[in-house]
Amino acid sequence: MSPKLKLTYRPAASLKPAPGNARRHSAKQIAQIADSIRTFGFAAPLVVDQAGEVIAGHGRLAAAIQVGMKSVPVVEIRHLTDAQVRALRIADNRLTELSSWDETSLKAEFEILSQMDLTFDLNVTGFAAPEIDLLLSGEADVSDAEAAPPAPPRPADAVSRAGDIWAVGQHRLLCGDLRDRTALKLLMAGRRAQMVFTDPPYNVRIQGFAGGKGSIKHREFAQASGEMSDEAFAEFLRETLGATASICQDGALAYVFIDWRHVDDAIAAGEAALGSLLNLAIWVKTNPGMGSFYRSGHEMIPIFKVGDAKAVNNIELGKF
Repeated sequence: MSPKLKLTYRPAASLKPAPGNARRHSAKQIAQIADSIRTFGFAAPLVVDQAGEVIAGHGRLAAAIQVGMKSVPVVEIRHLTDAQVRALRIADNRLTELSSWDETSLKAEFEILSQMDLTFDLNVTGFAAPEIDLLLSGEADVSDAEAAPPAPPRPADAVSRAGDIWAVGQHRLLCGDLRDRTALKLLMAGRRAQMVFTDPPYNVRIQGFAGGKGSIKHREFAQASGEMSDEAFAEFLRETLGATASICQDGALAYVFIDWRHVDDAIAAGEAALGSLLNLAIWVKTNPGMGSFYRSGHEMIPIFKVGDAKAVNNIELGKF
């Protein structure tokens, strides 16, 4: 029978990390634990042996020192052999990895939290903003999908007219010309964009460049479908991207899709209207376009940062 556990407080500087601890904590993780301590306090004691060597809680100890805690709560284990202590140190880290999340319950918890008046950032839970967003707006599970009603038939005639704003779930969709600043103000309703994906027409004719081998027919774009001169198209891009900049917050990112023929025009217009060129991404497409020399199986995406503020980086080297 295990002895009763006793909680005491010890100076943080008197505790020693185990030299053979196999679990590694990155600086980012320590910072996250430190944020948790600042938000919730020190909610779980460390487990140590008689000599003050940590058995469980290495990350919490490092975070406590980082936030300036002089003493921390500990539970001292005296009844285990050296072999058991070593095994417990591994088990404490490993067993938490073997559990899984009930995504339905987790989503419900975040939905409740998102509706509450919080005094802290939800990132303190250990979930990053993109993970929370994906969880809250994720696809329904199979049982929900099977029970969903069939989609209504598409109307034979277009029902959307210039100036219409449609509500699409949490999103708003404007039918109109991006350069129409009045329509843009109505669309944004006083808010500013943190990120923009825009795909202006490329001033390339549809006929002869898109549509497979004749089985699929697309109409020409209403504008910039091969009829503009180089100078007119450059001005078209400056106007389009200038309107885009007008709805962006300081530090926003703008992704501008363009074909290889006009990437120089897009970069020049973007730097003039949006701000600094941050990067150039490539969209590798599933179906290449037409062509005789090389078929265009890709599109260029210059990425611009609007204004001077620091941009939000949720990419973290492809983690998400």
